[in-house]
Amino acid sequence: MRIEESRDRTAHWRRWGPYLSERQWGTVREDYSADGAAWEHFPHDHARSRAYRWGEDGLAGISDNHQRLCFALALWNGRDPILKERLFGVTNREGNHGEDVKEYYFYLDSTPTHAYLKYLYKYPQAAFPYRLLVEKNHRRGRRPAVTARLATRRDRQSG
Repeated sequence: MRIEESRDRTAHWRRWGPYLSERQWGTVREDYSADGAAWEHFPHDHARSRAYRWGEDGLAGISDNHQRLCFALALWNGRDPILKERLFGVTNREGNHGEDVKEYYFYLDSTPTHAYLKYLYKYPQAAFPYRLLVEKNHRRGRRPAVTARLATRRDRQSG
């Protein structure tokens, strides 16, 4: 019934949904660099201090279908120096395989009209290894595997 109402536009079941990007920082849509290097010009560390012009991002975010109103989680484990408001990732130069998100998150379930959504985000109880992930990925060449968050000592300790 909801799908028919949505298709026929008699009810606006899809007005709200998981339309918010997990990661907007450093995208080419937000590139204001002189040389076209979006990821180098706008790293993750700048994301919490800038307003976006063409989109927003957030953890488990929902928004209206035009992104005029956006909602997302902000988490803090008591150990990080910043609130966790968006996914962390490395830029092309920081990583050994291009830009890459270093988080564990899963969209588990959703009805077609988004009346029900289920999301899982794995936030470590120890301090998030921001610097360690950048340093380890930067030291690697192109051939070794990417350093995932589970490969860091802090994640192994925090379970």
